[in-house]
Amino acid sequence: MSRDVKVYRVAGLALFSPDKLRRWQKFTIEVRAVRKEEAVERVLSELGSRHKLKRSHIKIVSVEEAEVSEARSKLVREIENLERWYIER
Repeated sequence: MSRDVKVYRVAGLALFSPDKLRRWQKFTIEVRAVRKEEAVERVLSELGSRHKLKRSHIKIVSVEEAEVSEARSKLVREIENLERWYIER
């Protein structure tokens, strides 16, 4: 079951406004999902909840599959190791 879950690197632009000066800023987020659509949905949900952004203020530029060993996020790598350990036991 865990072999179906892949790591996706989602890159895009978001309209952050910390001090009334609005500008588009780049972001890259790595998430674990089964399909690309789920990865995009998770990124939109996370940015919306963390930064109070509307979906119209987020532009997804690219979604690419990444290897777990290439993941920059420590959390993504550790979750994969935990699942391997749990399945092997």
